[in-house]
Amino acid sequence: MIARASIRPVTLAITLACAASVSGAPEKAEGTIRIATYNIENLFDDRDDPKDHGRYDDWHDTREGILAKPAEEQAQVAAAIRRANPDILGLQEVESYDALKEFVTKYLGDMGYDHIVSIDVGHARFIEQAIISRYPITEATVWPHVELGGVHPEKYGDQPNWHAGEPILGRRSPLRAEVEIPAAVTGADPYRLSIFVVHHKSGRHSEYWRKRETAKVVEWITGMEQADPARNIVVMGDFNALPTDESVQNYISAGMSDVFPAGTSPRTHDSGRVIDLILVNAAQAHEIIDGTAFVEATPLREPGSDYRTTPQPEGWASDHLLVGVDLRPVESGH
Repeated sequence: MIARASIRPVTLAITLACAASVSGAPEKAEGTIRIATYNIENLFDDRDDPKDHGRYDDWHDTREGILAKPAEEQAQVAAAIRRANPDILGLQEVESYDALKEFVTKYLGDMGYDHIVSIDVGHARFIEQAIISRYPITEATVWPHVELGGVHPEKYGDQPNWHAGEPILGRRSPLRAEVEIPAAVTGADPYRLSIFVVHHKSGRHSEYWRKRETAKVVEWITGMEQADPARNIVVMGDFNALPTDESVQNYISAGMSDVFPAGTSPRTHDSGRVIDLILVNAAQAHEIIDGTAFVEATPLREPGSDYRTTPQPEGWASDHLLVGVDLRPVESGH
């Protein structure tokens, strides 16, 4: 099992012919596996970590102390994961490997998630991307503060940009993991997935930054595909952008496809937007099972509500919803 290993790295367009979106996880067919992504919103534990200090000390609030994710919210997150029952789950907003391991042990200990990766990426708010999996994770890579090219503009919207003139760096490094589905499961050869779990830069006026981030991930993907055109590649997570935004379109232009047909995904975020996505490259698309893309519902505020003044509804788990899809882990021979 890989925990914290960090390994430095290194197109055909296809449209998925999935049926209309499923709200709530469908029954998983025999011989398939389910992949999913879920921003679980501030999975911080209740212990003070000495390395986390300053403005975002363990998601610290000077009025309320350390804001560990409440037990009732953790339980609701776990319930959503249980309903969706993914075999491989990418997560965002995780404090640390230790916090995630504690969560999995406490709430999902019987689910078979024996393989856990969460690697510190040096983010100011001390959140990182992670994966829990029923299948072996053979590699894990992050690129903290990678240079994305160019400098920050003078303005952020109509306000001065705090970072004006500074080089643009990756804010929250993607996590790339190599997952192997053993032959004992596939009934044929082992099946391998290359998964990027992303949490792209947030903020209404940060699209210029997100475009740089997604262009860098596309650069890595292109290199992987050139080395091995049959490589199965998935990019999933919190894109903080709509499928039609330029930052996401960087992926589409590189030959990746959304597992939902255009305009059919239910909302995935408290704001009412669709910003949590699963994209696959051409090689992977052939094994995605039509009509299985889904969003697992948990309570959210009414679209248009102000999160600063509108209380969280009863049963709150996260401000994001889990998104999943099924695939058949046997190379299609395309």
